[in-house]
Amino acid sequence: QVRLVESGGGLVQAGGSLRLACVASDDTLRNYAMAWFRQAPGLEREFVAAIRWSGVITEYPDSVKGRCSISREDAENTVYLQMNSLKPEDTAVYYCAARLFIESMSRHDYMYWGRGTQVTVSS
Repeated sequence: QVRLVESGGGLVQAGGSLRLACVASDDTLRNYAMAWFRQAPGLEREFVAAIRWSGVITEYPDSVKGRCSISREDAENTVYLQMNSLKPEDTAVYYCAARLFIESMSRHDYMYWGRGTQVTVSS
């Protein structure tokens, strides 16, 4: 069982930046592909970013491409999501997720989830 804990959310003005962190309890994080998803009230959970176990491949949807960057520091069992040029429509609870080895853009493919961190972007 891998436990994931997100942090770094908060209230920021439009155009600002935030860096989210996800710390894993398992020191074999290097075997997992990691991803960030987000969910706004009344909407489905949507894909934000993913990174392969090797760190070589990353994926982003068009809605955040160029504004978000996912990275991993396996020695610290931590995955980061750097978000720049934030918009009010980025407001959501952001979740960290893990699955073995290969990344996926589907939330249904992830085995482990954190409880989320709230990001609120004011206009």
